[in-house]
Amino acid sequence: MLLVTRCPRCHRPGPVPCATCCSLVRLAGPSPYPAAIAYDGAGRDLVVALKFGGARRLAIVFAQSVADLVPLGATVDLVTWAPTAGRRRRRRGYDQAELVARALGRCLGVPARSTLVRQAGGPQTGRSRADRLAGGPSFMARRAITGTVVVVDDVVTTGATLAAAATALRLAGASTVLPVAVAATPARPRLEPVRLC
Repeated sequence: MLLVTRCPRCHRPGPVPCATCCSLVRLAGPSPYPAAIAYDGAGRDLVVALKFGGARRLAIVFAQSVADLVPLGATVDLVTWAPTAGRRRRRRGYDQAELVARALGRCLGVPARSTLVRQAGGPQTGRSRADRLAGGPSFMARRAITGTVVVVDDVVTTGATLAAAATALRLAGASTVLPVAVAATPARPRLEPVRLC
């Protein structure tokens, strides 16, 4: 039986995602935590389709984009991910960061393994920037780690999740940690007081 694929954003038959929707995705801006795309407009729609819509094929597309964030010439020994909360994983049936990390491992030709355990704490989604930074997640490594590790997250907002994951990996022995994300929320303009008179 031939299964027709559809773009998870516009639902047209064809590639996942279609060329039109791809052309609407913006690149992420500069950030301490490199990301492939901006988490707005079409980019946000596609990430949401992976996270909440079951569009798992997008993980391969995102992994190819994230692979471009790994510095040229870097020797990567392992790819891992910042795991989502267990409750969310059970509800979705998968961890979207894991899907991207495993596909990224295949792109880079290195193993992708579960190395981090998320400690108790609430989800980051919907929290203010201050709350994210103050009460961000914490992780613990499952085992000792050596070499250079790429750690993947789906969306970076403040960087609290990737920072915590990188810290846990360094404490476990990683010599270098390269944190990357599929998408980054665009920087919001700072509101400066305006002098009218």
